[in-house]
Amino acid sequence: MTGIVNYGVGNIYSVVSAVKKCGEESFIIEKPSDFLKADKIILPGVGAFGKGIQHLQESGIKTALFDIIKTGKPFLGICLGMQILFSYSEEGDCEGLNLIKGNVRKFVFQPFHKMKVPHMGWSIVKIIEPGKKLFNNIPDNMWFYFAHSYYVIPEESTVIAATTNYGYRFVSAVKMNNIVGVQFHPEKSGDCGLIFLKNFLEGRWLL
Repeated sequence: MTGIVNYGVGNIYSVVSAVKKCGEESFIIEKPSDFLKADKIILPGVGAFGKGIQHLQESGIKTALFDIIKTGKPFLGICLGMQILFSYSEEGDCEGLNLIKGNVRKFVFQPFHKMKVPHMGWSIVKIIEPGKKLFNNIPDNMWFYFAHSYYVIPEESTVIAATTNYGYRFVSAVKMNNIVGVQFHPEKSGDCGLIFLKNFLEGRWLL
């Protein structure tokens, strides 16, 4: 059973629907004890980093989330849900969960680049993951949907699973032990997004 964390940042029901399309049952995690029922955990989210951390803290979910990830349960962070895994974000000058060492930085472009922030829409994902288990049955350089103003910078390159070019190349997916994070929205990325989500849910990437 997949637990989808509701911490008040964004509409989680597109993720619920996508999980259902993958043939998996899910339920909503709204309090710490709910984590015990989950075999896998998804942390979606859009919006501000500081507000996300605040909601996790106020709901009592933050510590429980950290602890349950440490037990080795498969975990997927989507968009803001990935950024929160990192040590620190420029957005709001906030500390994250520090499960993956690194920072979150805002896109900054010179005016002549004519790049819009936030980055919204479809962009190509370049697969870096060795063995391509998370991206099984997904050709390289396929299009995924993004909606963000900030991007992650891991300290260790070994966690990088995919990159994307938007003015410059940034990390669009990470994988470390039982933890997966994606900057794109698999639930909004058509067939490729559903294949990616199904790969995560099936768990072969852990083998």
